[in-house]
Amino acid sequence: MKVNTQSVNFNADQKLIDFIQQRMDKLDMYYDKVIKSDVFLKVENTSNKENKIFEAKVSVPGDSFVVKKQCKTFEEGADMAVASLERQLKKRKEKLRAHL
Repeated sequence: MKVNTQSVNFNADQKLIDFIQQRMDKLDMYYDKVIKSDVFLKVENTSNKENKIFEAKVSVPGDSFVVKKQCKTFEEGADMAVASLERQLKKRKEKLRAHL
């Protein structure tokens, strides 16, 4: 799956981009009709430790899923977002099966 990663107000290193690509590729196991995914990485200027925002938009035929997580690290955000997207994609797959 093609993952389009954009970092806002900073430059993401290649290791982080590869990590995100690896995590997002796992979604293909749950739903094989994923068209594309857009990932936005943002850093908030606050004194709060959880200032990293990981936002993912996954496009599937006829729908799209958006997940936004705020964490201490982008890796943690990626893990939490992928887990949430897994649940949403499984649910959609089950609904489509029920209609057949």
